[in-house]
Amino acid sequence: MRAPLVPPPLWMLMFAAAEWLVSRYAPLLPLLDAPSRRFGWWVMALALVPAAPAFVQFRRAHTTVNPHRPEKAAALVTDGVYAWTRNPMYLSLALLLIGWAIRLGALSALIVALLFMPLIARVQIRAEEQALRGRFGDEYERYCRRVHRWFGRRAGD
Repeated sequence: MRAPLVPPPLWMLMFAAAEWLVSRYAPLLPLLDAPSRRFGWWVMALALVPAAPAFVQFRRAHTTVNPHRPEKAAALVTDGVYAWTRNPMYLSLALLLIGWAIRLGALSALIVALLFMPLIARVQIRAEEQALRGRFGDEYERYCRRVHRWFGRRAGD
């Protein structure tokens, strides 16, 4: 399985545009008043929490952050933020979309945001996981058994 041609940040931008479109032209159940929508900025700022250390950890490990070339990974990073999520960069993109949906204030935007996670898992993460299994074998399998794809350590750790 080869990684798709569309980079994950572009997927995120397309979803953000779709959120705006549905909130503007098909606003299903407006959820928040204007002052409450400011909370969305906090959620978007929170999105930096998993992404920033993930980039730093990849740089320190001298491995690639290129989502189209996971087979080029020089190291399997499993500590730091990667001890809590196997996909901190994608988690950050999802948090950005959720924050944007809060800013827009409509349930329809939030639904679009929540659809990002299964889509990116199917079109991007699966290919990456397959490449990492091929590259790191049992070490990667043990890591997958220890840490969830999106967030949290598995029971027994």
